[in-house]
Amino acid sequence: MARYKAAVVIPAKNAMQVLPQVLDKVLAQRTAWPFEVIVIDSGSRDGTKEFLRAESRIRLIEIAPESFGHGRTRNQGVAAADAEFVAFLTHDAEPVDEHWLAKLVEAAERDERIAGVFGRHIAYPSASPFTRQDLDQHFRGFLQHPLVVHKALDAEKYQRDEGWRQFLHFYSDNNSLLRKAVWEKIPYPDVEFAEDQLWARAVIEAGYHKAYAPDAVVYHSHDYSFTEQLRRAFDESRNFTKYFGYRLSPNPRQAIAAMGKFTWQAFRQRLDPAYGPVTFTDRLSRAAQRIALVSGHCLGANHSKLPQGLADRLSLDNRLFKS
Repeated sequence: MARYKAAVVIPAKNAMQVLPQVLDKVLAQRTAWPFEVIVIDSGSRDGTKEFLRAESRIRLIEIAPESFGHGRTRNQGVAAADAEFVAFLTHDAEPVDEHWLAKLVEAAERDERIAGVFGRHIAYPSASPFTRQDLDQHFRGFLQHPLVVHKALDAEKYQRDEGWRQFLHFYSDNNSLLRKAVWEKIPYPDVEFAEDQLWARAVIEAGYHKAYAPDAVVYHSHDYSFTEQLRRAFDESRNFTKYFGYRLSPNPRQAIAAMGKFTWQAFRQRLDPAYGPVTFTDRLSRAAQRIALVSGHCLGANHSKLPQGLADRLSLDNRLFKS
């Protein structure tokens, strides 16, 4: 019998700008049962480790930077957790209210076949209007389907429809919770990217269910620079090709056409007034981000054709694992 109903695991590195606020929200969670909080620090140099060592309510696990892996480190956190359920946050994902954790567990307890639950993300108030709208639209789309999904909903569609498979294995460890008994059979893969979606695909194909908890909400958003967006899109596309066989924007001519389309949209699109006024700078940044996104996807889908040195310079993953 596990000691706790749930544990919250947060991988962290050089996170002092955001982690204290995140932990304040986590420790303030209101539940009918006790929970533990585990932070795994991989070599912080900005005071994060010292802050965590002084916090008696946090269980700190320190690992060497070179031992970090997205799947490997989360496996370490789950193994350390003495809990029935293990929730994940990234160190920059802040629960919106005091009921975030209870809502994730509530969703998981609806059916013992539910292996994992993911919650909703909303943008930080400081995010651009486009980022706020993108996140809202993305997570609103999950409400068009059952909150609990599994392969048997339409096994034939799962075999033939790539988009349906992508939908079924969408999962985000920025805001998620898994059932430890399932993890003991199907742990996270030790990969450099998409450990969460690879795990979700594995449990879906094993016959388990996945749930969406729209009321378990975190603030989590980024307004990337052109270079950041390009590199992240490159890794996303390269690894989706590697692990899932999906090629994002592989045709250079189509990619150029898409860049033109997205640039036009950036300067012409009308946003809901609820997202606030849209400045020329917002539109210029949006155009640059969309160009970087499509460029990165195209380069990533064709990474095998690039000189190895260029591919290494483009990849944030390689920089992470070599640092």
